[in-house]
Amino acid sequence: MVGQQGFRIALILAATLLCSACDKPTEDEASRAGLSEKNFPQADEPYFKDMDNGVSLTPDQEQGRNMWLVWSGGNDRFWDTMGRPTLGGFDLLKIVAPPPGSDLQRGQRWKVLGLVNEPCFDAAASGDPSRFGLRLDVRRADCPPDPFANAQKYPGVKIGARGQTYKDGSMLPVGSYYGEPTGIVGLRLFTNPDFDEAAKAAWDPQRYYNDPAYYSNPNLVRPYRVGMSCGFCHVGPSPVNPPCDPENPQWANLNSTVGAQYMWVDRLFIIEPNKANFMYQLVKTYRPGSMDTSLVSTDNINNPRTMNAVYSLQARLEVGKRLGHEQLAGGEQNNRQFNDFLSEGWLTGLYRKPDQVWTPHVLKDGSDSVGALGALNRVYINIGLFSEEWLQHFNAVVGGKPITPFEIAVAEKHSAYWRATEQGTIKTAQFFLAAAKPDHLADAPGGDAYLSHDAAVLAHGREVFANTCARCHSSKSPKPPAELVVDGCNGPNYMSCFAKWWKWTQTDDYKRQMRDIVGAPDFLDGNYLSSDARIPSTLLRTNVCSPLATNALAGNIWNDFSSNSYKSLPSVGKVTLRDPFDGHAWSYTMPAGGRGYTRVPSLISAWSTAPFLLNNAVGPFNGDPSVKGRMAVFDASIEQMLWPERRLRDAELGDRVDGMIDRTDQRSFIMLPPHYVEQIRKVAGPAGEKLLDSLQDKDGFLRLGPIPQGMPVNLLANVQPLAESSKPEDLVEHYGQLLKLLVKIKGDLLTLPQDADDAALREHFADARAGLMALNKCPDFVVNRGHYFGTAQFNQTEGLSEDEKAFGTEPVLSDDDKRALIEFIKTL
Repeated sequence: MVGQQGFRIALILAATLLCSACDKPTEDEASRAGLSEKNFPQADEPYFKDMDNGVSLTPDQEQGRNMWLVWSGGNDRFWDTMGRPTLGGFDLLKIVAPPPGSDLQRGQRWKVLGLVNEPCFDAAASGDPSRFGLRLDVRRADCPPDPFANAQKYPGVKIGARGQTYKDGSMLPVGSYYGEPTGIVGLRLFTNPDFDEAAKAAWDPQRYYNDPAYYSNPNLVRPYRVGMSCGFCHVGPSPVNPPCDPENPQWANLNSTVGAQYMWVDRLFIIEPNKANFMYQLVKTYRPGSMDTSLVSTDNINNPRTMNAVYSLQARLEVGKRLGHEQLAGGEQNNRQFNDFLSEGWLTGLYRKPDQVWTPHVLKDGSDSVGALGALNRVYINIGLFSEEWLQHFNAVVGGKPITPFEIAVAEKHSAYWRATEQGTIKTAQFFLAAAKPDHLADAPGGDAYLSHDAAVLAHGREVFANTCARCHSSKSPKPPAELVVDGCNGPNYMSCFAKWWKWTQTDDYKRQMRDIVGAPDFLDGNYLSSDARIPSTLLRTNVCSPLATNALAGNIWNDFSSNSYKSLPSVGKVTLRDPFDGHAWSYTMPAGGRGYTRVPSLISAWSTAPFLLNNAVGPFNGDPSVKGRMAVFDASIEQMLWPERRLRDAELGDRVDGMIDRTDQRSFIMLPPHYVEQIRKVAGPAGEKLLDSLQDKDGFLRLGPIPQGMPVNLLANVQPLAESSKPEDLVEHYGQLLKLLVKIKGDLLTLPQDADDAALREHFADARAGLMALNKCPDFVVNRGHYFGTAQFNQTEGLSEDEKAFGTEPVLSDDDKRALIEFIKTL
């Protein structure tokens, strides 16, 4: 507990020092180089023609796929900076050019990192002198050149040292604005414009690979920067044409939109695992295929979520046309819409000037609600486009600075990359419309053997699905009674509208109509298998950290990308949480203003997308993308969903909580590299310097702690350093609580026995628990609870709040019902 507070305070100081150029108006590198969006047309080569099951694409759709897979929009600048607030633990250059002898080599890349190896490359045998001694993958001679690296057709941004000739006669190439391929799908290599003569003289590839004091120094200038395309988090092995060897796929074995469900984000962020480092303990909560998309623009909530698959966009947009009417205001109206690019067709009916949009809800909390193109454009900002501006609005990763909105109007004025992205995403959307088709088990090699051919069982499963699941997991539904058709439900009236709708879905008449719809031969045709609606946490009872995310609230970083309707959503009421120390139940009031909801995931190709829930916490992981491997995970995961008593339980509390809590698995410390310590010394003063001397180890690293084994990770990770309200009385209360907690922790530290074991440590700091809980932005620690529909646990209301009980009881499915339902879900 001492460690987390010291960690946050120290890193806030360090990040502030590193951000000396923050809060100043700026332009992106492309604009500073005198370029405009016209200098960045999207590539037209059909290089990826074998991907996505060989789908036939128009030239515009082909450009849209190329954009998705290779366009990084200048975010190589951003990813180059991320080694600083992550203390050198995160370094994409070391991912694409792994150290000798490490387990990050190409031949183990899939197994260890879950990253997709790009075809046409071999592993490096040694460091390449022509590439500054780095061990980059080598393109095979029997493959054609990568067309996107063509600097004549796609000339890059000449800025800084790019194009410079060094004293030794060598030159740093400008390259293409798509960079060069790295051997990993979705990562592209760019020369570093900061790699000038002095940086070249200081560069030592051996020390870069072997000396922590060298490579953790935030002033180190690497010769290359690595850019990231959207494909990095969305390309994966095709469910219906998987590779024989996932370490060596061919393009035909890959799909652009299934999601990187096998990626080990924790290993990606911490290259050198050290269980004694609390940062390692933190990222270990990221299960394979999940990551916290608000990690960088942090909201001080540890919130790993699965990387979305993109399926059946047309059907999803049609759901939005029916149910996703949202009101826009202010900067929200600056988002591009289909109407800006198309003059006719059904897509133009999704927007009405100046402030009405009909849209799906993309992020898991339902906040991306300004239109499909706005949601897509926001993704590029979130992976680093126009980082010159974005990083001015927060302290990356560590927080501690009030967050302000990233304004679209500013990006329009100052970022050529942003304007080029806006021009291209219409083509990416058109690519999705053509290519993001369901992957059916029946079409996978050997898939038929996993399907039931018993007509009675499948009919039974259809009926169970219609009665229990289809109200949320179908975009085809009965026409609601006139009294339920109320305009403006996506706003302050949402909970009252939802309650009436839910009650209607419990009626015999609704279920009869839904059984007819599900039983129709064309039920799956054009069905997104989701209502895309926002479901209140009081009904779902799943972990509430995602619904508590604050980035899209009014005045926060994504203010311009969430609708006014979202921002005016009411509170869902009180949810029941469990204390992580003794398991007792307590009620937590969910705030209003957008928080408290989870949009419904699609069940398209559910057989291939397990584990389940939004954090992949329900079900096992095996890393095998074959049909056999996917079905093994599906079978185990769907059983845990429908028989929640089979889910993993907490190692310390067992059945006293309804699931599992992420805890530290050994004693750990916050570790700051020597350079950070020296920067902190500059502002610490005499008393601070004395404290620093006592905390530095023999190598100059600062060790803050100890954090005992078995501590709930999110008790520390979710501590809120800043008040969210600007009301004077709220500020006094919040900072009074924070000061009281720090004084308590300081006192505990002074009386800590030198030889205390972990049990004694936990006991010693027991009196700080209440303060940590009070300042916790998400005090929900059970990660695999909820979604109890069709199970007896849904009707177990003991200890629940009145808001949770208000949804009534539901019929409990028998084991035969559940088995039949599983067989039907396999066909989706």
